[in-house]
Amino acid sequence: MKIQEQLDELARGCDEILPEGGLKEKLELGRPLVIKAGFDPTAPDLHVGHTVLINKMRQFQELGHDVVFLIGDFTGMIGDPSGKNATRPPLSPEDIEANASTYKEQIYKILDPERTRVEFNSRWMSKMDAAGLIKLAANNTVARMLERDDFNKRYNGGQPIAIHEFLYPLVQGYDSVALRADVELGGTDQKFNLLMGRQLQQHYQQAPQVVMTTPLLEGLDGVQKMSKSLHNYIGITEAPGEMFGKIMSISDDLMWRYFEVLSFRPLGELTELKSSVEAGRNPRDVKFELAQEIVARFHSVADARREQEAFVARFQQGAMPDEIEEISVSATDGSLGVAHLLRAAGLVASTSEAFRMIKQGAVRIDGERIDDRAIELAAGSTHVYQVGKRKFAKVSVV
Repeated sequence: MKIQEQLDELARGCDEILPEGGLKEKLELGRPLVIKAGFDPTAPDLHVGHTVLINKMRQFQELGHDVVFLIGDFTGMIGDPSGKNATRPPLSPEDIEANASTYKEQIYKILDPERTRVEFNSRWMSKMDAAGLIKLAANNTVARMLERDDFNKRYNGGQPIAIHEFLYPLVQGYDSVALRADVELGGTDQKFNLLMGRQLQQHYQQAPQVVMTTPLLEGLDGVQKMSKSLHNYIGITEAPGEMFGKIMSISDDLMWRYFEVLSFRPLGELTELKSSVEAGRNPRDVKFELAQEIVARFHSVADARREQEAFVARFQQGAMPDEIEEISVSATDGSLGVAHLLRAAGLVASTSEAFRMIKQGAVRIDGERIDDRAIELAAGSTHVYQVGKRKFAKVSVV
């Protein structure tokens, strides 16, 4: 690919690339670049929102660059303060080891294991003595740290900031020095830390890395970021049918967002898909292509085909009515329990009936049977709920 074509693909779905023109200069070096992305092993399971960053790593990998999947086992013992309004509890070494092992199993569903370098930042940080850490800390000031948005808010709000939390961006930045990174990828909430890497590389007489930030992917509701706690996520280890059904439940507008950051289709093909919808093609059929691609990636092509056939049989051959009543229900605390939602929507007479129907396996959300009576639906979410064989409603939580 020509440099400009590479730039177009790599910039796809990115929020920022800093400095402007920096990535073009790196690509023009004509050698494989070192592409770094760091992950704290704070949770054992990934959802597709996490894969936005990993997909970008794969793009670099397919262009012949060296991808480093950095597991922050040392920084995990500090606790990432990004976006937090309180000191985050550190992970135990046992938690870190278990979660890191699970991460490695999952990332190879996207990355080529033969061309992926997995590193742990304890390899160099555990060798750094107290004098070295003090020297590293001397590269920054408290005023500079308070420029970081979450630290600033906590400071002005009178909430405590532990001294060790200031070490987190410094250690993450030093990782770029240790790896001699050319490009570092991270979410928009990591921008301060990523730029710290540039600053420290310059201090150590290295060419500063290019920073590329990716947005936080919206969840199934299309409003709030994808999160397990908000029940608006697609887990990459979920069953094929559940994954397929969740993708088909997203709005037509959100579908293009998912295509942009989750699909590996070239930009030209996405343009053609949009044109086909503008020309009258049913958006549902295009969404089938997205669901097929994602399910095949994490399971198999056969699973994806089978789930599409099952979906068509379930939703297009009389399993659901052509017209479904649309209802809005209020959530006073930002979310609503599923039993209370079913009662508020008029699908059951009481919460006790809702619990009984869930226990009997008679409640479905977007076609998938649920068995967890503790599910909370976040404000902004919209799903199709079914109770028994004949009661349906498309319910929005507001």
